[in-house]
Amino acid sequence: MARLATLFVLVPLLELILLIRLGEWIGFLPTVLLVVGTGLLGAFLIRREGLRALLAIQLELARGRLPTRVILDGAAVLVAGVLLMTPGALTDLAGFFLLLPPTRTLVAGWVQARLAVAVARGTVRFATWGASARRGTATPRPGGAGQWEGSPRSDAGSPVGLGGAGAPRDTEAGPRPPRPGEIIQE
Repeated sequence: MARLATLFVLVPLLELILLIRLGEWIGFLPTVLLVVGTGLLGAFLIRREGLRALLAIQLELARGRLPTRVILDGAAVLVAGVLLMTPGALTDLAGFFLLLPPTRTLVAGWVQARLAVAVARGTVRFATWGASARRGTATPRPGGAGQWEGSPRSDAGSPVGLGGAGAPRDTEAGPRPPRPGEIIQE
């Protein structure tokens, strides 16, 4: 939490100082045009790279492979877009670097390694879900302990939404299966 607070205070402060210095150095109007221009160029690049990532995901799925690396690549494009739409020199620079395929590959590898360490330590677990023949039931898959199939339902029969890390794991009837998309932290 302290890291996020520092990030949300320190980065805008640095951006403001940089924009003021840049305005003193090249002038007010060129600074404004530079910020607007990088935003427009960033939007164009995000669209192009985002479409590439989407096509790569479809290609991997068509080949019958899980597109984990490609999804991380697409997430990097999304983060780059957020950085480029944020006014400022540092965020624009970080966003443009993140749009470059070699940089995205490095970042995706770093994220994948961090997730692997977290999974190995047991601080993060992933649950997978499949389609069930009977709608509204959560049944274990044959031969797979802890793997559940179907759409989970609450006791009242209404669909259960996506759960967060703080969702209760046990009910009066006993432990429940993980919800679709839920990341379990212990």
